[in-house]
Amino acid sequence: MEESIKIIKDQFQAAGDSMLPELIHKYKSDVRSGVADLVKKAEKKIDALEKEWHRTKEMSRYEESYPSHFLICGIDEVGRGPLAGPVVAGAVILNKEDTILYLNDSKKLSASKREELYEEIISRSISYGLGYVSPEEIDRVNILQATYCAMRQAIQNLSVRPDILLNDAVTIPEISISQLPIIKGDAKSVSIAAASIIAKVTRDRMMEEYDKIFPEYAFASNKGYGSAAHIEALKKYGPSPIHRKTFIGNFI
Repeated sequence: MEESIKIIKDQFQAAGDSMLPELIHKYKSDVRSGVADLVKKAEKKIDALEKEWHRTKEMSRYEESYPSHFLICGIDEVGRGPLAGPVVAGAVILNKEDTILYLNDSKKLSASKREELYEEIISRSISYGLGYVSPEEIDRVNILQATYCAMRQAIQNLSVRPDILLNDAVTIPEISISQLPIIKGDAKSVSIAAASIIAKVTRDRMMEEYDKIFPEYAFASNKGYGSAAHIEALKKYGPSPIHRKTFIGNFI
């Protein structure tokens, strides 16, 4: 008896990626248009998955250039440019034997994808660390030094000491671990991309909490960056306790 299209559809929907080739082979010769559509969609999914594996492999070339026993840590920061809120740095040591797909520069990912990847990174990496520097400290030492401080904190918060740091474009002072700065590293290295994602998600969540305390500035939507609405609110209400005084002189 011929299986119904609904039963076949349920099989495709329930199947993991590894099972799709078997289902495609099983139903490839079924002439019904509904089944043909299911097979075509599965083939496209496999093709997209293969392309993603290839892209991730390309983004792993720095990591693969080191000995297999090396612990390689990606470092990145988020929040150098906003008018308000902290600067946050992330440090991630990925497990080389457990590939996480879709890692990329956090700015190229949707908020929902960042959240999904954040959970994967913190649960599947060998170690991760975060560092924060407050608006007050940014004003005191300047944003560059504050960024270095946040990065050092993130490294110190790792549970193991890495053998090499892959940094997004900078060399961090006062660090004895070997470093490799990579221009636009969050789009070239899976480790730096992972650090970028956990830093971005962490900071975004912090700004969403600040939005509940200071709703007039719409921090949940602008994350402290200088949007037109944010600047208008700044002029109307003056600065909040989390505004960076050295960043807002032109607006108040």
